[in-house]
Order: sequence, then structure tokens, then C-alpha cells
Amino acid sequence: MKKIAIIGAGRVGESTAHNLAKAELCREVVLIDIKEGVPQGTALDIQESAPIFDFDTKLSGSNELTAMAGAELVVITAGIPRKPGMSRSDVLDTNLAVMYGIVDVMRVSAPNAMLLMVTNPVDVLTYAAWKRTGWPRERVFGMAGVLDSARMASFVAMETGFSVKDINAMVLGGHGDTMVPMTRFTCINGIPIEHFLSQEKIDKIVKRTRDGGAEILSLRKTASAYDAPAAAIATMVDAISHNRRHILPAVAILQGEYGLHDIGMGVPVVFGERGMERVIELPLATAEAAEFKKSANMIQADLERLKKQ
Repeated sequence: MKKIAIIGAGRVGESTAHNLAKAELCREVVLIDIKEGVPQGTALDIQESAPIFDFDTKLSGSNELTAMAGAELVVITAGIPRKPGMSRSDVLDTNLAVMYGIVDVMRVSAPNAMLLMVTNPVDVLTYAAWKRTGWPRERVFGMAGVLDSARMASFVAMETGFSVKDINAMVLGGHGDTMVPMTRFTCINGIPIEHFLSQEKIDKIVKRTRDGGAEILSLRKTASAYDAPAAAIATMVDAISHNRRHILPAVAILQGEYGLHDIGMGVPVVFGERGMERVIELPLATAEAAEFKKSANMIQADLERLKKQ
């Protein structure tokens, strides 16, 4: 890609910009933030690392949303972060207003771009952005499943002592307490984790995966996770930029898949140069289907709040 715009130059935005630049996933990255001097300083700091990390990506910063003009992909990380004890849904009202302001400018300044939503609650905001733009669902998607799956794989590696390179994990559903870690589709070099771990240990990994973001927030107290989310964003951008047709779990607008309509949910998605190419439907066991439905109901409750506003 030629140009990617990142809206929000906080920790997630900064780490994302650095990852994209180092991997040379585009020719230009522009960081946009309302705080005067912050995106400019952040961009300059990253740019000065170019000789060390050996990349030619050009970075710039702006306080104007119109600086996204010409971007092929817009990544939205802007919004208020969670504080200890807050759920992702608790920040909905404020972040919804922030997102609408960004998307309204995006429709004019970058009308042909793809939109990658990161701001929480990501499932609801991805859906709201899709409705606001009126764009095809292929161009509007959210980051959650890659991060949640990476956390689960990390915990499996910690518990077993095996190389994380051999571990594949899959997490579906909403990006919150009702996410659905798919233990049946989680394996170590093709071997199901049940071969190595007791059910008790697997259950603990599932719980820790669901609480992954809150655990980091409770430890740091003044900041939520940003390195792992930024890495997850870069993975999605890499799949799009290189047209890899990579299967990644992400928030997608469902139009009949998994028996659901008109909702944003975390599901396996094929990503290529046009964005979301298609949704992969997995055969869910009875218990998995029940958890997936429970997760959908939680998202739907937030969507009903949104529709009443």
C-alpha cells in the first residue's frame, strides 16, 4: 500500500506506526491526533529510528483529520481507554461519538479506503462504522480475534513449555468477557492441546484469555495493553498489503453466517488486498454454539443501546 492513516497517536497508535514502518507495509504512515504536537513528535521519533531498523517508510503527524486524504487503509485507535474495573462496554458512548466524527471526515477525505477498527468496544464500533459509512462489509472490519488468539497461544506456551511457534489458537465471539476461546481448534504442531493439558489447566487458560486485557490493566494501573494489540494490527495489515489470503480471526459484519444477521462478531476471516474476502464458518459443537450465541446476545444488547441514541 502507498498510504496508511492511524487515527490516535497514543500508545497503541504509536506502537502500530512503528511496526508498520519497520515492516515497510506501506510507503507512508500518517499519525493523526487532536493533541497538538503529539502526532508530529511521535512520527519524528519513529522516523529517526529508520537508519537503525533500515526502513524507507515515511512518517508524518497531523492534528487534522483531512490528513488521511489518499489513504488506502485507515486504522482507528482513538478514544478513551478503559480504567481498572471498567468493561469495554463502559466506554461505548464516548468512543461512539469520537468514531462518528472520524468516519464522517473519512467518507469525504478517504472515500475508497478500508477501515480497521481497534477502539473499544470494537464489535459495536465496527458495526456502527459500517452503518455510518454505508460501505460494503468487505471494507470495514475490526481487530480483536488476532489479539485474543495470540494471548491464548502465549498462555498455552507458558503452561506447556513448548515453542510458541508451534502453537495455533482460535478465539471467536465478542472481544470481552463472553469471548469464545475455541480449545477444540487450538493445537501444538497439529496436536490438540488436550493431549498435553488437563481440562482444569485448559479451563484456567480460557479464563485468563478472557481476562487478558484486564490483567495487564490491573498490573499497569495507568495504561492498558498496547504492544500486543499493535502487533495484531500489523498482522492484519500484512495480510492485506501482501494479498496473502491469510485466515485470521477478526470482527466482521455477519450476513447470515453462523445464523446471525446485522451484527459485528469475531469470526475467522480471509484477508486479501480488498480487505475481508469471506467469512469462514466453523462447525460448532453444541456447547460452543451456546457460548457463541451468548456472546452475540451481549453485543446485541450494546447495539440496541446504540439504536436508541
